[in-house]
Amino acid sequence: MTKKKTFLTLEQAREIAKTYPTPFHIYDERGIRENAARVTEAFSWNKGFREYFAVKATPNPFLLKILQEYGCGVDCSSETELMMSDACGFSGEQIMFSSNDTPAGEFALAAKFGGIINLDDITHISSVEEELGQLPETMSCRYNPGGMFELSNGIMDNPGDSKYGMTPAQITEAFRILKAKGVKRFGLHAFLASNTTTNEYYPKLAGVLFREAVRLKEETGAEIAFINLSGGVGVPYRPEQQANDILTIGREVRKVYEEILTPAGLGNVAIYAEMGRFMLAPYGALVTKAIHEKHIYKEYIGVDACAVNLMRPAMYGAYHHITVLGKEDAPLDHVYDVTGSLCENNDKFAIGRELPEIEMGDYLYIHDTGAHGFSMGYNYNGKLRSAELLLREDGSVQLIRRAETPKDYFATFDFCNIMDKYLK
Repeated sequence: MTKKKTFLTLEQAREIAKTYPTPFHIYDERGIRENAARVTEAFSWNKGFREYFAVKATPNPFLLKILQEYGCGVDCSSETELMMSDACGFSGEQIMFSSNDTPAGEFALAAKFGGIINLDDITHISSVEEELGQLPETMSCRYNPGGMFELSNGIMDNPGDSKYGMTPAQITEAFRILKAKGVKRFGLHAFLASNTTTNEYYPKLAGVLFREAVRLKEETGAEIAFINLSGGVGVPYRPEQQANDILTIGREVRKVYEEILTPAGLGNVAIYAEMGRFMLAPYGALVTKAIHEKHIYKEYIGVDACAVNLMRPAMYGAYHHITVLGKEDAPLDHVYDVTGSLCENNDKFAIGRELPEIEMGDYLYIHDTGAHGFSMGYNYNGKLRSAELLLREDGSVQLIRRAETPKDYFATFDFCNIMDKYLK
């Protein structure tokens, strides 16, 4: 099998574990910075380009501050994500608020910070009015064309089954209503596929949105200020997959831009993106230690991490590559299920995976957890979420979130005295 590279060695893992016991999530500062610079370069042809990092992917202020240095904004979808972004110094149009089924008060908080509200549904217009009194001068709407979304290599997703966005008729009516109520600058947004590993996705999506923007301008007279390509640019979780080339993607989006928008008088439209996975996933890893082995109908290796630390394999059957640190060149001559300790049989990081022989105390490096890894954690079985660490460019390690303690788990009982012995 093709190998995937790690950004951490066995020696580093051992040294880190002396201070921060496994399991822990760790992020590669150098990789994050280099990738952010590539994204900026890929779309530098568009003067208004901005990457709005999807906070839900990795909600950590230390990482948000790094991306901020490269001109990134933030894409928020909840009250706490807005609060974190505000605390990090994001403000005004550096914030995109793209929620759905939005609880009361969150539109008002987004507006308080000066963020752009991206409406998921036409009925949300009245919700914004009720909360704000009047509509902001700049607003965006999420578009859903329905049907299947296909590329040359097959069906990528089914927007018709997606809960997100407005139909063509609805978004036309929404633009008309918003314009009549004083909105002056409009944005268009769509999310049609997830984790695509093909350079075709963004250019194809751009074509869909650019043509829709031209139609909306012609039919409603709205000023289209920006078009948001959202996320969906994926990463190669499997070692045999080829990584997307963001520079090629940027060039191809530019071609579509010049073919569709420029001739329609929309050559000043800003291009936005909301990539979370592409920005950070390859630059994070979950490091865990083998603590048990079991030999029954299959061979099992039990580790000290579980689905609480990384739920994608349990939730989706998602593949995450595993490297046994220090055994990168050893033959893959054993077949294991790699499991956590939850009382659920789907708590497995790998099923029937070919790996080198694993001995107790070995460190397993689970790849590509930099996005939708720690952020999807939970506390089932009373398990506690791990620390998050940053491997700095100089080789030092910084704690960027401490591990949870039992006191954190019991903190919501602070209104009574039942758990006092564990809250002191």
